[in-house]
Amino acid sequence: MGVRLRFSMHGKRHQKTFRLNAIDSRKRRDAKPIEVLGVYNPKPEAGEHYKTVQWSVDRIKYWLGVGALPSPSVVRLLTLGGIIPPDSKYHKSATKPPAPAEPPILDK
Repeated sequence: MGVRLRFSMHGKRHQKTFRLNAIDSRKRRDAKPIEVLGVYNPKPEAGEHYKTVQWSVDRIKYWLGVGALPSPSVVRLLTLGGIIPPDSKYHKSATKPPAPAEPPILDK
C-alpha cells in the first residue's frame, strides 16, 4: 500500500476548502483518509488578506519519514511553509534527467 499526502475538497461552490490527508494511493480523492493532517483555505475570510493554513507539522514529517509521497500541489505548499526544502527529492527539478552523451567525432 503506497501512502500519498494529498488534498481532499470540501465546502460549498465558490467557497472550497481543502484537507491535507494521508491516504492510500489507490483510493479516490474524497475517500476516507488514514489521517487528516491539516486544513488549507485558499480564499481569504472576510476582512483578512491572507490564505488560511493549519497543519500538524510533526505528523507531516512523520508521514514523509516513513515514505509517503506528496502530490505536486502539496509539495508546493509545504515548500512555501518551510517544511520541505526547495531542493528536496520531491521536486521535479531535483530529479533532472542525465545529460545526453555527446556524439562521437568521426574523422574522414
